[in-house]
Amino acid sequence: MIDLYTWPTPNGHKIHIILEETGLAYNIIPINISKGDQFDPEFLKISPNNKMPAMVDHNGPNGNPISIFESGAMLIYLAEKTGLFLPKDPKDRINTIQWLMFQMGGVGPMFGQAHHFIHYAPDDIDYAIDRYTNEAGRLYKVLDNRLAVTEYVAGGYYSIADMACYPWIREPGRKNQKPSNFPNVQRWLKKIEERPAVRRGMAILSKERRDLSKSMDEETRKNLFGEAQYKRR
Repeated sequence: MIDLYTWPTPNGHKIHIILEETGLAYNIIPINISKGDQFDPEFLKISPNNKMPAMVDHNGPNGNPISIFESGAMLIYLAEKTGLFLPKDPKDRINTIQWLMFQMGGVGPMFGQAHHFIHYAPDDIDYAIDRYTNEAGRLYKVLDNRLAVTEYVAGGYYSIADMACYPWIREPGRKNQKPSNFPNVQRWLKKIEERPAVRRGMAILSKERRDLSKSMDEETRKNLFGEAQYKRR
């Protein structure tokens, strides 16, 4: 059994999707990041960087429990555990991992900053909004160019690279992007969202989702963006 500590964010959804795709048994443990659950001492033993998702596989290597944080590491672990969605061929394997890293090192951080300055920052900072809107558009174009020559992100096969990208790439309007500018991305999004396991994964904790850009109290702001992040190091 896998205990998954999660919340309905793009990074959380990555792991929801792979667990549904692989059919592994898992238990959801909500980590309400708005209320500060990520700073609980017991959670920090599993995720020392106070970020979700994180997981404990009670049947890990050699039958021993293992805890893992960082969603990219979790995707690789679960793919290797099941032998699914990460090719064994060395060329295809590294190709999949490099596109996973494209999401981890580029899409996630840059889109996160775009979300913050467009929707959550207490003041409009034109420089920051322009910078991250433009960078989001550039990354969408990188992916669109890639999907012009291949069916899925890593190649002609569905993989953990698609699972990593999909929750972040959907809803381009939130990054001030026009979907029509990226027709290959739109084709790919439609193909991914038609998968039953993706739909089930995206539905996990869906009732807890709310648009914080329209309503954010001071406690939530401190837990997500403010002093709470630094007092509990």
